[in-house]
Order: sequence, then structure tokens, then C-alpha cells
Amino acid sequence: MRTKILSVGLAAVLACAAAGAWAQDKADKASQKFLKGAIEGNLAEIEMGKLAQQNGQSGDVKSFGQMLVTDHGSANQKATSVAQQMGVTPPSEPNRKQKNEYQRMSKLSGDKFDKAFAKHMVTDHKKDISAFEKESKKNDAAAQFAKDTLPTLRKHLETAQSLDKPARAQAR
Repeated sequence: MRTKILSVGLAAVLACAAAGAWAQDKADKASQKFLKGAIEGNLAEIEMGKLAQQNGQSGDVKSFGQMLVTDHGSANQKATSVAQQMGVTPPSEPNRKQKNEYQRMSKLSGDKFDKAFAKHMVTDHKKDISAFEKESKKNDAAAQFAKDTLPTLRKHLETAQSLDKPARAQAR
């Protein structure tokens, strides 16, 4: 009887441990996916920032492009370090959708580029902020990276919105 109770107890402990490990693995996979996306996003923003400096017409767009290169370059170093700590192989280029958007934007210049760039940056940074806010609620290195990066993303959104205002005012 005593052996049976110990066996049942041991089985319960093992089941709880396995469930905990499964939940941890699921969380790790979500954080790993977040980090990969963040790194791809940083790489895309760096390229878009360079493009803004080349194809933009206004000084504000060119200046924002430089801000993107600087800030996302720094964020990418941090994200890559966190990814390596978590055993994630960091991507080395933007994803296909980001590359396609770059190709589309690279065909524009001057005022047309400025308007499309501002609109894209508003949309993109809103999406990023949402993903980073979700990740920041967790309790791991990826979450800390997300928390640390959110103020910069919010600043970028604000800047992009200010660039987009003239385009919206003219559309009325």
C-alpha cells in the first residue's frame, strides 16, 4: 500500500514537472519568435532609414532616417545579444515581406517617398509597439529587452506621426 502511494505521488510530481517544462518550452518558443521578429524588424528599419536618407526630400525625413539607423542599430546589438543568451540564432536579414516593402519604397523619391515613408513608419511602429508591449509582460531576457526598447519605439511613432501630418492635412 505504501509503495502504491509513493508511486502515485511520484507520478503526480513527474506530471507537474513535465507540464511546467512544457509551459516553459512554449514560453521560450514565443520569446524566441519575438526576438527573431525584433531582429528582422531592426534590420528592416536600418535599411529603410538609409533609404530615407537617400530618397527623402525633406530634411525631417532624412533626419528621421538617420535616427532609425542609429536607434535600430543599437537595439539590434542588444536583441542579438539576448537571442544568443537564449540559444537563438539571430536572423541576418529582414523577412520577405520587409524586403518587398523596401523594394516598393526604393522606387519612390522626393515628396512621394516622404509621404509613403511616413505612412509606412506610422503603421509599422504601431504594430511593433503592440508586439513589444505584449512581450514586455513576460519575465525573461526578451521581455526586458522589449521593456527597454519601448520608449524608443514610441519616440519613433511620434516622429513618424509628425511627418505624416502634412500629408494628411493636404489630403483633406
